[in-house]
Amino acid sequence: MASPEIDALTQALSRLPGLGPRSARRAVLHLLKKREGALGPLLAALTAVEARLTDCHLCGNVDTTDPCAICVDPRRDPRALCVVEEVADLWALDRSRLFPGRFHVLGGRLSALEGVRPEDLSIDALVRRIESGSIDEVVLAMNATLEGQTTAHYIAERIERFPVRVTQLAHGLPVGGELDYLDEGTLAQALRARRPVM
Repeated sequence: MASPEIDALTQALSRLPGLGPRSARRAVLHLLKKREGALGPLLAALTAVEARLTDCHLCGNVDTTDPCAICVDPRRDPRALCVVEEVADLWALDRSRLFPGRFHVLGGRLSALEGVRPEDLSIDALVRRIESGSIDEVVLAMNATLEGQTTAHYIAERIERFPVRVTQLAHGLPVGGELDYLDEGTLAQALRARRPVM
């Protein structure tokens, strides 16, 4: 039997995405076994982040500074804006180092079933950023779900009056994917988005 404190730590870790009760127990045992090398640094890092964590008022990213490191990076193209649903999407795209511009986090996607309306997302803030006239291209990087595509369509309609180029991430065949394993929706999208070979 573990002490109440250790049990509370295990329960807290088990609530993290990707960690169930067994994985959380293994993580706690590792932390306890490597107390000086793992537990102390983890505690210090969590405390530092908790003390400084903030939302970027410009893009909605989560960072320890406001504006965030991405928004103040002079190497980024301020005229290109990539719109994503969540901070996790921003981090995934930024990790690829393929998009040279800045980002805008909506904070979710439109969903009638979940009761998420346009005013629940940061769409008005996005429109204000585009209205300022400093944006040339808006990349709609919504997830390839019905709600994601509905959100992208709604945003495209809201910003069509501005002189900006609106693009969307391509959808279709994954690299290394085999046709016989793909669903009909993915195949249909790949066929619609086909392009010349040369």
